Amino acid sequence: MQALIALLNQDRLIEGEAAATEMTERFPQHGFGWKLLGVILKLQHRHGPALRAMHRAAQLLPNDEEAHSNLGMALAEANELSAAEIFLRHAVTLNPRHAQALSNLGNLLSRQGRLADAEACQRQALEIEPNYVAALCNLGSTLHDLGRIDEANASYRRALEIEPDCAQAQWNASMSKLLTCNFAEGWEQYEWRWQTDAFLTTKRHFTQAQWSGRQSLQGKTILLHAEQGLGDILQFCRYAKIVAAHGATVILQVPAALKTVLSGLAGVTRLITDDDPLPALDLHCPLLSLPLACGTTLASIPADIPYLFAQASITAMWRERLPATHLPRVGVAWSGNPLHRHDYKRSIALSDFADLFDAQSQFVCLQKEVRNSDQNVLNAHPDLVYFGDALQDFAQTAALIDLLDLVITVDTAVAHLAAAMGKTVWILLPFQADWRWLMQRSDSPWYPNARLFRQTGINDWSNVISEVQYALENNEYR
Repeated sequence: MQALIALLNQDRLIEGEAAATEMTERFPQHGFGWKLLGVILKLQHRHGPALRAMHRAAQLLPNDEEAHSNLGMALAEANELSAAEIFLRHAVTLNPRHAQALSNLGNLLSRQGRLADAEACQRQALEIEPNYVAALCNLGSTLHDLGRIDEANASYRRALEIEPDCAQAQWNASMSKLLTCNFAEGWEQYEWRWQTDAFLTTKRHFTQAQWSGRQSLQGKTILLHAEQGLGDILQFCRYAKIVAAHGATVILQVPAALKTVLSGLAGVTRLITDDDPLPALDLHCPLLSLPLACGTTLASIPADIPYLFAQASITAMWRERLPATHLPRVGVAWSGNPLHRHDYKRSIALSDFADLFDAQSQFVCLQKEVRNSDQNVLNAHPDLVYFGDALQDFAQTAALIDLLDLVITVDTAVAHLAAAMGKTVWILLPFQADWRWLMQRSDSPWYPNARLFRQTGINDWSNVISEVQYALENNEYR
């Protein structure tokens, strides 16, 4: 057992896995072998096998808080939040002074929008271990979601005093700085994302250097590659035009769902998908590193709208499919990716959103998928035009948007697509919105054609829906 732990401490994971596997085979009812195997597999980012080993460890070690805490955290990462809470709470019951379990439980509660309880867990963990950097990061994130940005920053500063190279604290702090328009420091710190657990498995490795803004691009071929969500790609692809203006040949690589809608994007010489082979390159740059490389300030945000356009042939097809009407056409999207970490605060139940449908307009659903929890409400509104799977990619969605007078949407890819097309778009935001929407503004320097409606209370959409209703009834988009 000691030899196995020594291998783990030395990051000799392959040897450790072999030793732990041998232990589970020789002593299948010995829970410690399963516990160590689960940890080793998780460190190798082999999440399925890790979960199975951790489940076995928790079964065999019902009184081991670490086994239950490990399993709870792994389940949380797999987005099985209810099951994760059961195991994390059991770990805390077994040992109320288990700081890691408390912090992990707080992180889980934060993801569910239970922010007051999350803060209490993080503070309890820090009472036990005042220098626990992960808890300081988690506390800062919770305080950020509570809108207490100064307190969040203080928590990040404390974490960085203890561990200056803590990537999570650096990245969290960057988003607070971007939120408050401190772009000079914010973009720089945002680069720490590549060293966080969330990005380690998605970071791409090139033999070519990343463009930092300092190397000449004259006569060079550069790959701009997508990262993070579809909305991020739609927002930051605008930088291709700026990069091309430096004399570069620009290759843009994006998911297949965006290829058609991004065809013809200014500045792009060649558009490829994630599955296409890479051409010869001189440099590369992830899309969300371009604001840093281009020295973007609040005053210099490139907002030449529109920069995305619907294809006329696809628009003509949708014009034939839309029911005829003399009413204004309003596109709507009330929910985004359910697996998104902040889905709990970004998406709206259709039962709440549907109050808008009383306005004298033809409402057109811009979502391909409707959640099971919203299906009954959708069925109760047959006048809502819904095409479902016919929206095969974002080129189809763009063509549909092209025929609308207004788009009303939560913070999802539809918001970025409509805004990038120059459509009048109303974006419904949670109490503490993502950094790109800044603070306490009803406008966006990224999208001059967007109007922002913000919650005045955490997890309460009532004021937002009321304000949008009033604006809609008074035709404030015309």
